[in-house]
Order: sequence, then C-alpha cells, then structure tokens
Amino acid sequence: MDLRVNGRTVAVNVDGESSLLNVLRDEMDLTGPKYGCGEGQCGACTVLLDGVAVRSCITNVGSVGQREITTIEALEQDGRLHPLQEAFLRHDAMQCAYCTSGMIMSACALLRQNHNPSEREILRHMNGNICRCGTYQRIVAAIMDAAKAPPTAQL
Repeated sequence: MDLRVNGRTVAVNVDGESSLLNVLRDEMDLTGPKYGCGEGQCGACTVLLDGVAVRSCITNVGSVGQREITTIEALEQDGRLHPLQEAFLRHDAMQCAYCTSGMIMSACALLRQNHNPSEREILRHMNGNICRCGTYQRIVAAIMDAAKAPPTAQL
C-alpha cells in the first residue's frame, strides 16, 4: 500500500490492520512518534492526519488511505526548527522528552485551528497528552509563545 508521509509517497508492504505507529517506526524508521500506552491514552504517539492530531498506536494503517501523515520529523525545514520546537527549547518544556514529539504534534494541530489560543483552550486541547515529568506549565508557556509566530511559520 502507498502512504503519504511527510510530503512524499511511500510504498509499504504491511497488513492493513497494523498500527500506524508500528509502520512509521518499524517500516519507515520514523522514531519521533513513541510507543507509550498502546491504548491511545497518553499521546506519545501523536501524529497529524490531514492536519488533525491522531493517536497512531490505535490507528490502523489500512484506514489511512492517501491522507497526509505528518510526523515530527517533518517540522524542521531547511535547517530551521518549527516555532513550537524552538519554543519548547526556550521554555525548557521537557525533561525526559519521551512525550515531547506527541505534545508538539498535538500543539501543531491546535495552532492550525486557532492561531491565538487562550491558556484554557490550550489546556483543553492538550488534555489527552501525558507528561510523566510534570512539565505542564512550561509546555503551556511554550505553546503560548509559539502562537506568537506568524501563522505561515506554523504547520
């Protein structure tokens, strides 16, 4: 089957029931999405599917079709980090960083919908992403900071 991943078409020979997470990691070597809970509850595996945040651990690859899959590996462009990546670094919004790619991808989906979210809107949107290190205040600050970037710089 062919998948659209990070702007290119990739052929993969997998069972349609395989999780999108396993295909991205094991077949395509895209290790940004992480396996956390395997039940879609923690958000570590979050990717964008046509710009919408989805949990790749519970998404069957056969259900994706030709929709655009975006992983954190696509955010850096021409050696420049995405505004969210820069903001996460500036605000020290990570410790172990296991959840970080899922957090950033969820935040990307939010900023696509709402270029200037309030703290309450950020908290509501990010509610399903778990950070075991507890850096939530810094994550929210980073998202608010990244929202100041021009919308064209956001994914």
